[in-house]
Amino acid sequence: MKVTISYLMLFVLGIGIISCNPKEQSTQETKANEISTKPFHVSNEIPIWTTGIPDASLITGEETTIDGIAKNVSNPTIKIFSPVKENSGVAVLVFPGGGYTKVAVELEGSEICEWFASIGVTGILLKYRVPDSGPHYYRDCHCEKEPIKPLALQDAQRAMGLVRSQAKQWNINPNKIGVMGFSAGGHLVADVCTNYRKRAYAPTDNVDDTNCRPDFGIVMFPGHLTNHTGKPYELNEKIPVDSNTPPTFILQAGNDPIDPIENSLVYFIALQKAKVHAEYHVYAEGGHAFGLNRTILDNPDWHKLPIADWEDLVERWLKTIKMTAKE
Repeated sequence: MKVTISYLMLFVLGIGIISCNPKEQSTQETKANEISTKPFHVSNEIPIWTTGIPDASLITGEETTIDGIAKNVSNPTIKIFSPVKENSGVAVLVFPGGGYTKVAVELEGSEICEWFASIGVTGILLKYRVPDSGPHYYRDCHCEKEPIKPLALQDAQRAMGLVRSQAKQWNINPNKIGVMGFSAGGHLVADVCTNYRKRAYAPTDNVDDTNCRPDFGIVMFPGHLTNHTGKPYELNEKIPVDSNTPPTFILQAGNDPIDPIENSLVYFIALQKAKVHAEYHVYAEGGHAFGLNRTILDNPDWHKLPIADWEDLVERWLKTIKMTAKE
């Protein structure tokens, strides 16, 4: 009897194992299908410098990425998120924020690039050099300091030239390449959109002969745009806006506790004076450091705010400036 029970138990267990296996197989197939049906392809990280990184000695320490935050980035790279279907030919280089001390490569980087690819736009994540690669807050003096060399601007200029030089191979229209940035990355957008005529480094190869002026800029809650001014509501003198500055979209929350609204406001005013096509959106609430679906700040109801639908505004704006509009 004991033997019979043992065999019976093994038989029942066997049925359980057999019945579970199809479920596991089905789950694996579902995941595989989800991966294969993603609306984009993702490249490996591509170093933007091939013949020596300028001012390389200024970044020391080992690069780390924890919880979507990259630190001690000494070898800047791009990662390309290419649409699978209905590629518009438009591309956007995305500059995450991080105060020029770190780079928020997920919240304000890869997640944004995935969204762009889903609407037929090639999203390109630039992981630029940090720390101290742009104007940054210095704890010792509780003040803003300029970088020894503008490493982030160097990387942005180089990345723009690289993408434009490889546009045909990457299914990109070389006349439809823009930039988008968040916080410090928003400052970097303004920087490369106004400082593109001369490289901030000694040219290294043919890529540096390629025009690095963006075709449009998207600025999200920028910082450092009121530095180097003597009066309220003046623009940073190192951001020389003129009539050749590309069309610009700006978005900001009025209650931003990190980068006050004056930063985006003075940039918009300068663009208006220069007669540059500029669109400016201000919301009462929203804070700072947000992406598509979440924010770093403690605001559990952020997704219920009007500002949380900002991507719809960006998508429509790209059509109004004839980037994604069908010709």
